[in-house]
Amino acid sequence: MEFGFTTAAYVVAAVLFILSLGGLSGQESAKRAVWYGIVGMALAVLATLYGPGMGLWWLSVVLIAGGGVLGWIVAQRVQMTEMPQLVAAMHSLVGLAAVFIGFNTHIELVGLSDLLAIAHDPAAAAGLSMEKLAELSTQGAELGGFAALIAHKSPTEITILRVETFLGVFIGAVTFTGSVIAFGKLAGKVDGKAKKLPGGHLLNAGAALISIALLVIYLQSGSTLALIGMTIAAFFIGYHLIMGIGGADMPVVVSMLNSYSGWAAAAIGFSLSNDLLIVVGALVGSSGAILSYIMCKAMNRSFISVILGGFGGTAGPAMEVTGEQIAIDAEGVAAALNDADSIIIIPGYGMAVAQAQQSVSELTRKLRAKGKNVRFAIHPVAGRLPGHMNVLLAEAKVPYDIVLEMDEINEDFPETDVAIVIGSNDIVNPAAQEDPNSPIAGMPVLECWKAKQVFVSKRGQGTGYSGIENPLFYKENTRMFYGDAKKSIDSLLPMIE
Repeated sequence: MEFGFTTAAYVVAAVLFILSLGGLSGQESAKRAVWYGIVGMALAVLATLYGPGMGLWWLSVVLIAGGGVLGWIVAQRVQMTEMPQLVAAMHSLVGLAAVFIGFNTHIELVGLSDLLAIAHDPAAAAGLSMEKLAELSTQGAELGGFAALIAHKSPTEITILRVETFLGVFIGAVTFTGSVIAFGKLAGKVDGKAKKLPGGHLLNAGAALISIALLVIYLQSGSTLALIGMTIAAFFIGYHLIMGIGGADMPVVVSMLNSYSGWAAAAIGFSLSNDLLIVVGALVGSSGAILSYIMCKAMNRSFISVILGGFGGTAGPAMEVTGEQIAIDAEGVAAALNDADSIIIIPGYGMAVAQAQQSVSELTRKLRAKGKNVRFAIHPVAGRLPGHMNVLLAEAKVPYDIVLEMDEINEDFPETDVAIVIGSNDIVNPAAQEDPNSPIAGMPVLECWKAKQVFVSKRGQGTGYSGIENPLFYKENTRMFYGDAKKSIDSLLPMIE
């Protein structure tokens, strides 16, 4: 009865997760998709608790309640600007869970080693005392849950289980330390610049080769030391790999770690013979990999170049930027907006830091009320997280139909009266097209400089997150609207007539 209920519940939960992922691809369906995910996860937890091997209800209830309370507290405290580092932190927990489950599987294998030896080779019982045989017989009769599942596996299946366990621990360990470093970089607690130890990628390659050698040892002997050694090597790979990636690549890194966490879950799902964990892990792993590819394409980067660290590569000296940045006050910006018919707003991380999305939404409402065509242009890697700007604008209740992706709106800039850039740098940098030696040469960007007037809301004259100079700020049709984005936008609101 329990098996039938669990299987049916897992099928329904898997369908809900697929619907959730599909719905999250569009802003209009995202809210409904979140509910699909919530219901699917609740059903999956219930089915797991009620399924084979159920027990320790009091501990399960305490852990679920404790996790729920912690989740509620985190959700209440974390600002939308902190979502990228929160996602990285969650990935680290998935990786750590995979490591713990993998070691638990190994402990079960070690505990059942004598029983498995007799089951696979009855002659092995000849060298055991009657007391030991009686003890093993009692142990076999009392087995339940996961231990009983292991006890019925053939030698080939045990070898496969060890491979699955080893891979689950390896991917989980890489995901854990990598996600911790990504969290630190996104939160500003770790230097965002690419840093490697002496030896660079040779150290990563060496650690990977050591892990492969330890896999061979583990398959032959089931050595606990081999599993521990691999875990340490994997922890190092995750740490050193992400430390060697520059902060400007963090959106891709977060997506990549999301994929890693999914594959770690899938590997552990095979170890536990949990079909739902396999399906969900594969969904997360493949969707994260696809998103990483899309984002690399949007940056004109290969996935390998991101993993190898650094933001692009230069073929020579960068083009010299000439001219000066010309400032404008709120009155000048407001006058241009009042005269304009078509306006495109380009949000970036600066809007998130200033928490200016509500002010931007109000400005949009007032401009549209005057009959102006106001739209938003979203670059695939704007912000520090895939979809970061979409989430902020949705939170501020900006209509979904005026939020357009780069490919949908880029051709409209020449017919646009005013383009407003709020806290963006690299995604509106014309050097990507004009300077073949630029670190971002060839990267698709929002061509806002083709608009009749461009206003850039920026705190100061510094470069962006990647440290690359932006010729846009020096163009004749660009004016710099210096100051905190929220205060700057708020100052415009009373002047929009």
